[in-house]
Amino acid sequence: MAETPPRIAVRRTYKLYVGGAFPRSESGRSYPVTSADGSHLANAALASRKDVRDAVVAARKAFPGWSGRTAYNRGQILYRVAEMMEGRREQFAAEVAAADGVSAARAQELVSAAVDRWVYYAGWADKISQVVGGANPVAGPFFNLSEPEPTGVVGVLAPGGSSLLGLVSVLAPVITSGNTAVLVADERAPLPAVTLAEALATSDLPGGVANILTGRLAELAPPLAGHADVNALDLAGAGGLAAELEELAATTLKRVLRPGPEDDWADADPGLARVRPFLEIKTVWHPIGR
Repeated sequence: MAETPPRIAVRRTYKLYVGGAFPRSESGRSYPVTSADGSHLANAALASRKDVRDAVVAARKAFPGWSGRTAYNRGQILYRVAEMMEGRREQFAAEVAAADGVSAARAQELVSAAVDRWVYYAGWADKISQVVGGANPVAGPFFNLSEPEPTGVVGVLAPGGSSLLGLVSVLAPVITSGNTAVLVADERAPLPAVTLAEALATSDLPGGVANILTGRLAELAPPLAGHADVNALDLAGAGGLAAELEELAATTLKRVLRPGPEDDWADADPGLARVRPFLEIKTVWHPIGR
């Protein structure tokens, strides 16, 4: 009986996630990704400035539909993301262990925390208006109501050192309130971000709501910060580029959430600290009838 020839493993091709699809970088480039101990893991797509522009276009196109959904429905969809991640737990855990250099048990804990983070913000989705908005007392015969609205397209720089939990902790609050996002994954450890993109694509999240790019931070962050159709920035992973990116953001009067030493991705109850900066407050005056 002839021996069965050894099987060649089918390696994953890590791509970008833009507009609900998985394109390669328009430049055709890739770069090697290594584990925390320096072992080669894969080659990830090396996004370009053109990919940033394409991602912003996709995010802008998706914004009216996503922001126009009911808050309750957005919460349902975020919960569905948690379900899809739960079904790929072992894959996430293996990638987090390699990326963050933690034990298998600790990787499982981090995956659980990331899944729980989606559930946490799913629960917040239809409660933001009651907490942030409300009726205001005024001196006159008027009703005065304040209502939070999403600011638009938000550029997000994923923090380093927390390849999945940190990533979810900056992405989920942005889209919870109806914003759309263009996220630049951690340059050193982008693989959990691509796997998250696959979970997003198989959930009910509309294409373009969350767009994920992998590549060099120094190449992708400046065009994102300076893009006139990006309304706000979360600089969680900006590192030494923060000052330069704030200057670029100022040219188009973007809202900017600066990185801070108080950022604690393991905090199980972060509240609305990363939701409020990306809300606009609409105030409506209405005369009281006589």
